[in-house]
Amino acid sequence: MQHDKLKELINREKTVELFLELVQIDSIPREERMLADRIIELAGTLGLDIKEDETAEKIDGNAGNLIISVPGDETQAAVLLSAHLDRVEPGKGIKPVIKGEYIESSGDTVLAGDDLIGVTAIMEAIRILKENQLEHRPFKVIFSVAEEIGLLGAKNLDPEELSGLKYGFVLDGDGEIGTIINQGPAQIKYNMEIRGRAAHAGMEPERGINAIKMASAIISRLKTGRIDEETTANIGVIKGGMATNIVPDLVELEGEVRSHSPEKITAYQEEMMKIIEEVSRKYQVNVSCDFQKLYDGFAISTEDDIIKFTEKINEEIGVESKFVKSGGGSDANIFNGLGLTTLNLGVGMENVHSREERVKIANLELMVLLVLKILTKKDS
Repeated sequence: MQHDKLKELINREKTVELFLELVQIDSIPREERMLADRIIELAGTLGLDIKEDETAEKIDGNAGNLIISVPGDETQAAVLLSAHLDRVEPGKGIKPVIKGEYIESSGDTVLAGDDLIGVTAIMEAIRILKENQLEHRPFKVIFSVAEEIGLLGAKNLDPEELSGLKYGFVLDGDGEIGTIINQGPAQIKYNMEIRGRAAHAGMEPERGINAIKMASAIISRLKTGRIDEETTANIGVIKGGMATNIVPDLVELEGEVRSHSPEKITAYQEEMMKIIEEVSRKYQVNVSCDFQKLYDGFAISTEDDIIKFTEKINEEIGVESKFVKSGGGSDANIFNGLGLTTLNLGVGMENVHSREERVKIANLELMVLLVLKILTKKDS
């Protein structure tokens, strides 16, 4: 169907109404039940085949990933569309406000455009397909849970859910519509414990080994911030000490390293362990450090078929394609790791993860159009 014809089918009032409704349903990580139930209800009114997996039990949440399978023209490649149901804190009691051409947060919470722009675009596009009986390719929708706290929903997805699909599109990217995130970093998290020896700070400080001082010796030597164009590192949590009259015997650190180069992550870990060993030997403290890989990175060539397909879609809806190497992870990392070539696409959200979050109403409509084009465009 031609671009103009599809555009005429988009109802601004219904799109805005759905977005406003969904953002006002509380849905923080591990507590997505109410929003999941509403999506299930909406899917039922459209006659969709929707199911919920068992992720809730695995992550100690109250809702699992929602999976919608929609048959279509079998001569066309089947694709995945995905967005996540949770939002960051403060994400309860959201009261969206329409100001001119924007929908904004009231200022007390986030808006949850991340990622209910994606959810709204998918559900509204499906409604248009169904009500107008449009021809479309086969597709699957995955609405994941607990994305914001480590991609937990996607990580616990049954890989079989991705079988038979050619491409994947995650609608969760920061930046303007037209943004194509074709590279994402790998990430590791680490938990470090520095154990000294407690003593009374006023009566016999000589008997103590100050774990906070030892932690500072390690921290001062660790590189943090932007290490190079591919790598970042951060220490985000530090805990230790109980009172000023006690020499602290325990400090706990939590940090992360991200890179588009697995070799650079390995090199950082090796350098960290070298520093720990030297400090431990010099000050006679016990330091342990556990590493956890959160996700692998991905890189999709600009010559790949999915890129060419997406560039054509962007051209047809009137936006410029812009390639981005992301510094953050998304469900696209997990889907690529499971073997499905997947892009993360920009959805036009602004000031994400803040109380100043907002989205243009026109971008909500444009995202519906983008999804419609993905689902109805014939393979060349």
